[in-house]
Amino acid sequence: MNLKDYIIDKAKGIGIDIIGFTDAEPFDEVKEFLIQRKEKGFHTEFEEEDLEKRYNPKLHLPSAKSIIVIGLSYNVDFKLKRDNKLVGRLSKSSWGIDYHKVVKEKIQLLVEEIRKIIDFDYKAFVDTGPLIDRYIAEKSGIGWYGKNCSIINDEFGSFIFLGYILTDLDLQKDNSLKSKCEDCRLCIDACPTNAIQEDYKINATRCVSYLTQTKKRIPYELRDKMGVKIYGCDTCQLVCPKNKNVKKGQIKEFIPHKTSGYLDLLELLKISNKEFKKKYGHISGSWRGKNILKRNAIIALGNIGDKKYLDLIEKQLNDPSPMIREYAAWAILKIDIKRGKELLKQRLQLEKDKEVKEELEKLLKYFKVENKLT
Repeated sequence: MNLKDYIIDKAKGIGIDIIGFTDAEPFDEVKEFLIQRKEKGFHTEFEEEDLEKRYNPKLHLPSAKSIIVIGLSYNVDFKLKRDNKLVGRLSKSSWGIDYHKVVKEKIQLLVEEIRKIIDFDYKAFVDTGPLIDRYIAEKSGIGWYGKNCSIINDEFGSFIFLGYILTDLDLQKDNSLKSKCEDCRLCIDACPTNAIQEDYKINATRCVSYLTQTKKRIPYELRDKMGVKIYGCDTCQLVCPKNKNVKKGQIKEFIPHKTSGYLDLLELLKISNKEFKKKYGHISGSWRGKNILKRNAIIALGNIGDKKYLDLIEKQLNDPSPMIREYAAWAILKIDIKRGKELLKQRLQLEKDKEVKEELEKLLKYFKVENKLT
């Protein structure tokens, strides 16, 4: 058995669903794409600013010759269960235990297996690495690049977590796969914010998954499109026909035993930081902290539009966080503009934060135009 076959065999033994190999030469072919993407404003604050670090593996491991890419399916066999509580939705990527931890553990186990027969130098990354992981995955034959910009595997579909290992091992690379989307455009048409564009491109700054994580102010018209999504968005993957009748993932850590795929909206408005970390610190969606999810819960309540929750939202106008006060003001105006108008005028007299005051005035003007009220 050669080294590559040995690695594939050991990967299967430790529960890695998919594995592929590619070379570690710079991806010069994507340089212009990254430049244009940045010029168009599609670049987000979560991405590496130095573009060369995104396409040159040797900047991260000078001795790199090959990249081992792994995929773990998180499309677990679990039916969402909703009780009578008012809830917001988590994407499948945040159902169970934080995938960064799970994928890293699988990578470490694989490294240990390889080191049983050969010593080598490596660097491993999961999601937060600087390189374009989906491009690496496509090059390695893990799957093909879909119109929704997800990697799609014939056996497991697109609900797969990616990780990769830069190594100084000389391994035969696999062939990349051509897209099988053909003339299908279901994901493009289903995207709530029109983030998915033609020609396999996406404006990440409009993607609901990004919106649920950013600390930047979310444009008013995009808040309307977020619905009750608290973290992430699965819309483009759920409508994808390539995710029908695929093999289910078997990794138990991805089953949402504690959340059932939802978070209690009213709880998010009341829970302390300590309680939040204790109860939800295990999910990947907790990485941004409680306040971002609390903000998303306020957006969800605004989109639900039920006046019986106004009193609770009004209390958020006194929250220590300027961000929470701003979004509470938006939600109140959306649910009941007349009541909101009076409340915000009162709040303007009390608000000491200059930026919040400016935002409240902006909101009043925006809703006045939108609703044609005096």
